[in-house]
Amino acid sequence: MNTAQAGLARWHSYMDSAGDPEALSALLAEDAVFHSPVVHTPQVGKRVVMAYLLAAAKVLGNDSFRYVRELVDGDEMMLEFVTELDGIAVNGVDIIRWNKDGTIADFKVMVRPLKAVNKVWEVMAAQLQAMKG
Repeated sequence: MNTAQAGLARWHSYMDSAGDPEALSALLAEDAVFHSPVVHTPQVGKRVVMAYLLAAAKVLGNDSFRYVRELVDGDEMMLEFVTELDGIAVNGVDIIRWNKDGTIADFKVMVRPLKAVNKVWEVMAAQLQAMKG
């Protein structure tokens, strides 16, 4: 079994945990990098990546969230998801690269259509701000 295939089960377990911070922490490399669909610069470091992914779990991980396609190749995987936010259909992709230690080194999220990108930006910004307070 390759790195991403082993990580896929661990990722699904985290997703089933409703955003458990300890489970997420165990998945992330210390130097993990997050690429947001709405923030231009990559976000670097486990603490920052955790903040984004925990906010995403709260915002996107509602009852309508589900993965509809999974592609795994070597140390990389692409997970296509669908969900709904305030009546807006969101279609997105998580692209995850695992390191040799079996932790997430790079996590990129892409979202479509534009109406969904705007809604994700709005609710993620509010969630990240709330987590700082």
